[in-house]
Amino acid sequence: MARYIGPVCKLCRREGQKLFLKGSKCATPKCPVEKRNFPPGQHGNARRFKQSNYGVQLREKQKVRRIYGILERQFRNAFENAERQKGITSEALLQELECRLDNVVYRLGFASSRKSARQLVRHRHFLVNDKIVNVPSYQLRAGDVVQVREKSKKMEVIHASMKRMKEGRLLPWLDLDKAGMKGSLLNIPARADIPLEANESLIVELYSK
Repeated sequence: MARYIGPVCKLCRREGQKLFLKGSKCATPKCPVEKRNFPPGQHGNARRFKQSNYGVQLREKQKVRRIYGILERQFRNAFENAERQKGITSEALLQELECRLDNVVYRLGFASSRKSARQLVRHRHFLVNDKIVNVPSYQLRAGDVVQVREKSKKMEVIHASMKRMKEGRLLPWLDLDKAGMKGSLLNIPARADIPLEANESLIVELYSK
C-alpha cells in the first residue's frame, strides 16, 4: 500500500503551521516549525508572492489531508462520500475523516499521533465491538466501542500515550474508560466539536471545479 515515508516535519513547514504529525515532539522547542517557520528547500526563505485563489484552495486541501495522514486518492474518496450525504458537504467531509478508526484511536489517546495509530491498527491491536479490525480507514458509527486487545494491554507505547492524555482533553463526542482501555463514539461530531483550524469550504470549492 502506498504511503508517505519522507520527513513529516517538512510537511508542517510547507503549510506554515504545526500539524502535530510527530506526537509529543510537536509540543517541544525541538519542533522545526519553531526554529524554521518557512517552506523547506533552498528558496523557502525567499520573498513570498501572493497566492491565487486556486493556490489558497490547494494549500487548505493539502493541510487537511496531511493532518489526517492520508493520500490523495483516499482523500478524494472521502470527499465523494461526503458529497453523497445530505447536509453540508464540508461538514460531512470532516465527519468522515474524524470517524476513521485510526483517528478515533488517536483522539482517545491510545496513540501519540495518527501515524502511530495507523500502525497499531494494522498490527491488529484493537477491537471494534469485540471484533478485530485492522483497517485504519474503517468508518465508525455512533455507539461503536473501540478497545485494546487483551494481549496488547501491556504495550509500553500505548501506556506512554495514555499518560500524556490530560484530564479534560477528551472530545465531547467520545467516551473513555482508561482502566478498561476502551472508548466509544457517542455520536457523530458536529463541526463546532472538531478541533481543527481549517476552512473546509475551500476544499469543496477546489473539488467542485
